[in-house]
Amino acid sequence: MPTDEFAPRPKLLTPPVLQQLCTRSNLKGALRTLSHYGAIIGMGALIGAVASTHGVLWTLPLLPVQGVLIAFLFMAVHETAHKTAFDSRRLNVAVGNLSGFLIGLPYEYYCLFHWEHHRHTQDPQRDPELIVGPKPRSETQLAIAYSGLVQVVGRLRLVVKHAVTGEVTVPWVPAGRRAIIVREARVYVAGYALLLFGSLALHSALLLWVWVLPLLLGQLILRPYLYAEHTGCDHTRSAFHNTRTTFTTQFVHWLAWNMPYHVEHHAYPAVPFHALPKLHAIVDGEIKYRGEGYVAVTRQTLAWFRTQWTTKANS
Repeated sequence: MPTDEFAPRPKLLTPPVLQQLCTRSNLKGALRTLSHYGAIIGMGALIGAVASTHGVLWTLPLLPVQGVLIAFLFMAVHETAHKTAFDSRRLNVAVGNLSGFLIGLPYEYYCLFHWEHHRHTQDPQRDPELIVGPKPRSETQLAIAYSGLVQVVGRLRLVVKHAVTGEVTVPWVPAGRRAIIVREARVYVAGYALLLFGSLALHSALLLWVWVLPLLLGQLILRPYLYAEHTGCDHTRSAFHNTRTTFTTQFVHWLAWNMPYHVEHHAYPAVPFHALPKLHAIVDGEIKYRGEGYVAVTRQTLAWFRTQWTTKANS
């Protein structure tokens, strides 16, 4: 069902059609997961081979490619958080946790965070993305925000805080779930510590080159992509007005698990990633914010941020 009772209901989207679109598939989820992870493993193997043969400097052109592949595992976390990547709940949780671990975003915590985002999209007081997101007020702050480093450092600090203090104070985590979030954070931190100690014991920097550095570089692409989803859209309850769909290449659709169809996803979050193109064909006429490629949309979102701080400075 739609997240918003005020969202337009196109006549072609009848209950039987919507029910069919909401059909989940273990096979389609597995194919997308294996292709994404296969690309990461293949690129990681190439980086390792080049580093061992020619030295790490020759791997530098490969690191941004690996970075984009790893950073966009965020999309696997996102889809499995909705439990729509697979028909099997266990597969959703397993892939979600593995992907979350690799990008430093605890899965159970993100599920709660993202559910609150869907409930209160574009509400400055209740949407977690707006609450924790950086609010740039200068060109330097804007550049830092679009680098994604603030977000990565912020969520890793939060994981460590949860693990060390055993306390969870963010409002989108209910009291009954706080123990789970603390336990999850401790498992993640223990996993990172184990990998660090293992690398030191083996005198190996392989994980640094095939995972850590690429992950940081990948934020330079992921963050502008994510800002395109809602920045500059209306502060309203309608998913057709508070979210943007961006038209892009087939490669980006594969990489982002079809989330460029973001209006469609917010209006009907129970529809799995593989059915979003069909949903788009039905609801296309109702979409207010339509981006023509991510380069153009990034220019728009940058201009929107600059307008915001100029307006506040003059008010």
